[in-house]
Amino acid sequence: MVERRSPKPEVAGSMPATPAKTVKKNMKFNPAKYLREVRQEVSKVTWPSKRETFTSAGIVLVVISIAAIILMLLDQFFSFIVRIVLG
Repeated sequence: MVERRSPKPEVAGSMPATPAKTVKKNMKFNPAKYLREVRQEVSKVTWPSKRETFTSAGIVLVVISIAAIILMLLDQFFSFIVRIVLG
């Protein structure tokens, strides 16, 4: 098998120009640090108000209802066509 190299050695391809970095084996999971970081990230989130939540949920329910009605009508139409064709 012939070894193929990129014409640009600085461009990494299937054969990287530099070897992959190894992960430190002595890294330990610190639950307290993790929870502090989660709390910091959650505090950055802009949460919707109760009114925005209910409005969005209402819109979703209306759109789902409309889609269900359209699909039901299409199903009835195609069932009718199939009954006519098959007799």
